[in-house]
Order: sequence, then C-alpha cells, then structure tokens
Amino acid sequence: MPDRTLNIGLLGLGTVGASVVRVLRRNRDEIDRRVGCRLELRAAAVRDLTKPRDADLSGIELTDNPQELAERPELDIIIELLGGVELPRACIERALAAGKHVITANKALLAEHGNALFEDARHRGLMIAFEAAVAGGIPIIKVLREGCAANRIHSIRGIVNGTSNYILSRLSHTDDDFACALEAAQAQGFAEADPTLDLDGTDAAHKLALLAAIAFGSPVEFSGIYREGITDLTPEDMRFAAELGYRIKHLAIAKRREDGVELRVHPTLIAEQQLLASVEDQHNAVLVQADALGDSLYYGPGAGGEPTASAVLADLIDVARASAVAPEHRVPPLAFRPDHLTALPLLPIEETRAAYYLKLTVEDRVGALADITRLFAEYELSIDSMLQKGGHPETEAEPMIVVIVTHLTTERNLMRAREAIGALPQVCGPVSVLRIEPI
Repeated sequence: MPDRTLNIGLLGLGTVGASVVRVLRRNRDEIDRRVGCRLELRAAAVRDLTKPRDADLSGIELTDNPQELAERPELDIIIELLGGVELPRACIERALAAGKHVITANKALLAEHGNALFEDARHRGLMIAFEAAVAGGIPIIKVLREGCAANRIHSIRGIVNGTSNYILSRLSHTDDDFACALEAAQAQGFAEADPTLDLDGTDAAHKLALLAAIAFGSPVEFSGIYREGITDLTPEDMRFAAELGYRIKHLAIAKRREDGVELRVHPTLIAEQQLLASVEDQHNAVLVQADALGDSLYYGPGAGGEPTASAVLADLIDVARASAVAPEHRVPPLAFRPDHLTALPLLPIEETRAAYYLKLTVEDRVGALADITRLFAEYELSIDSMLQKGGHPETEAEPMIVVIVTHLTTERNLMRAREAIGALPQVCGPVSVLRIEPI
C-alpha cells in the first residue's frame, strides 16, 4: 500500500464529476500503482443534495457550499467541474489562497482569466492542470506542452467542438436542415438546451486560446480571436462542397507567421482526402504541424463523461506526482517559463491568405456572368473552378446558383470583390463566402 495520501475535493457531480468518481473507484489499483500514493476523494460540492447520482458516493461527504469546500484545510487538491465562470473563478481563487493545487475542465474560465490564475498559482508554488478543458479525452495539452517540447510549432488546426461537428455530419449525410440536425444533436445529448456558445464558435475559440498559448509560448489571448458560427450553413453548401471535392468542417486555426499569429474559428472547406475531413459526428481531432515532428493528428471523443474523466484523472495523477517536486522543476502550465512568455501580434482576419468558396444567386440571362468575371479580374482574383446550378436560359424564369472557387488571395481583396459583386443588379440576395484551408 502507498504510504502517502492526498485528499481530494470535487466541485461538481454532474456527468463528468460522477464519471470521475466511477473511474477513480474502478481503476483504484492501477492508479495507486502509477502514482505511488493514495488518492482519496473526501468531499464533493453539489447544487442539490437530494438529487440521485450515477456513482457510488460512499465515504464522500456532500455539501452545497463549493467555496467553503475549496478552502478546507484537510484537502490537498481541488477538482473544479462546476461550469460557468464567476463561481468557479471564486472557488479556484479561494483554493489557491488556501494552498491547494487545482484541476479544472473549465475552458471558458481559463480563456478569459487564465493568465491571472496561472500567475497566482505560480506565486504560491501551486499547480493548475487543465487537460480536460480542450478536446475531451484527447491528451492534446500534454502533447503540445511535453510531447512537442523540442519543436517549433507552426500551426494547429482542430475540430474541437463535438456539437458543431455532429450537426455538420447530419447536414452532409442526411436530409436534415439545420434545425432538424440541431434537434437530433440535443436528443443524443451532444448539444445543450442553449447551444449558442457551440454554434457561434465561442466554445472553440476558448479552446483555441489555450492551445495557441501553449504552442507559441504566449499569454492566453481570447478576446481578439476571429470567429464565425455554423448557423448559416445549409445542406446545399455541403452538397456543393462535396461535388467540388471538399468537406465543410468548423475549424479552430492557429498559425504562426513571421509578422504575427492568426487565430480564427470558422466553417472551412477541407479537401476530402485529408484526415480531418473524415472526422464525423461528435468526435474531435487536432492536426499539429511542427518543424521536427512534422504533421501529427490526434483523434478521439471530444466530450462525454468517461472520456473527459480520463483527462481529469490524468491531471490528478500528474499533480499528485509533481506535488513532491520543487515548483521550479515542474512543467509550466503554458509549457514555457512564465518569464519567457511573449505576446505575439494578433493578425486581423483581413490579412489572412486563403482560397475561397463563393455562392451567389444570379439572374439566368445571356451575359449575366460577364460582370462577375470582370470584377474578379479587377480585384486580382483568379477562378479555380465553377459550378452552375438551375436556371432556365430559354425562359429566364428562374435564377441560377453559381459557386466559384478561387485561387489563393487575401481576405481583404476577397471581401472587396464580394461587396462589388453583391451590388450587381443581376445578383439576387447576399453572396455567401467560406474559406478553404490548404492542409
């Protein structure tokens, strides 16, 4: 038996919290053998003390006061799984002030307040671990922080939100429209009752902020990340993309350039032969491009009770091991020594270079496309391919849908051309634009 015991407090006993209890009990012997000390879950904070829980809670004291639990002197480590921002922030600040290491799965909290919390922990000689905050059970934080430590990381492209990926998979493979796909995601438990943060790209941007900080050795930057959601996508877009040899995915992208970094989240066309294009349903995947390692892809469940509990408990094992190590010899939370973090210029979306997919509705008459191709030339845009759907040129009774794929250009040029094309009298309605990511 191990001769040392670390006492754990758990804040939150929802799906992930209950899974942490189950996995810790089920794999007790394996975990003890790996850590070399006993990990005892002593107490848990819940909102409702009377609610039944899907876990064996024998020997675990329950309380409805998470802030009090975070300060208890008999506890060594606090696991925060509450959700939200302000209450978890207060609990973590109290835990640190009371001298406790912290494990959290809260990407929103760390994206918005992580720099201050990491600095507070450093001054106190404590650890904040957060593997479960990004991509569920995929150990991408450890990959970037430790596995790629000898590399200069060039870029990260990831499908890091299971809700949006599930919806896009439904749009691609079924007759669902967006509303039906979202309803299916909610029925399967892959989308919240209010899925706004998943659908508008905020959740993916929270995760990207953490990945980019670790990859590039910079403080966490969330507010400047460019993001677009998926709510305007249609099954028609998925079909046209497939006809052109692409799949549409909601990507989180971080790229290092000589003049700064690109941080952006948006729907993206990916060539269908690329591995990221084949990631379906609620699964996540992250593609890392590094100078020595080259390209490496990390794939797995991006959510779910036990996959996320796996990441939480991996952090618990790491913290337990490192608790006996002098603070200066531990792996820093953002991989680089805190006094060597360097803020990098965040490049505006207008400076992005990409190929583009444009979809527009045009009156079907002779010469209708001539003005459009003229504007492409005027704005130095080169057409790679084109699709023409519908229309009846003999009667001019129906407009036609035109899809154009460009060669590489700047976002600035493309958006100027889009505005000019949209103002043409033969163009009906808005011009849709999606970026194409070369991988």
